[in-house]
Amino acid sequence: MNKSRKLRILIAKPGLDGHDRGARVIARAFRDAGFEVVYTGCHQTPEQIVSTAIQEDVDLIGLSILSGAHAYSFPRVIELLKENNAEDITVIGGGIFPLEDIPVLKEAGIKEIFEPGTKLHEICAWVDQNVKPRQAMVA
Repeated sequence: MNKSRKLRILIAKPGLDGHDRGARVIARAFRDAGFEVVYTGCHQTPEQIVSTAIQEDVDLIGLSILSGAHAYSFPRVIELLKENNAEDITVIGGGIFPLEDIPVLKEAGIKEIFEPGTKLHEICAWVDQNVKPRQAMVA
């Protein structure tokens, strides 16, 4: 692994949720913390998110959602990463979730869920401590 490489993070808004302020705020916080950031914009399908993550060779996918579609879209991203032999990409989520859904999402493979009010520096510190650059895929 090349530990000197900056982490590459994809911030994505799955589904029909058009409220992207939180995603933009976290994308900027990650950039300001020294990470490379790719932002997909709103209305992305899990297939589009995974395709972009693989094309951009990211280490982490940050999913942001407020619409309630997390129960489908978050596990679907994990499933597609596995299907594409990219399950070493870490996936985290943020947004508004019923508390009882958080353990279910983690069981599906989401490494961490950040609720509203989590300090940006805490999220950046979690990423810095828990995510390492992936081994480059050889085609």
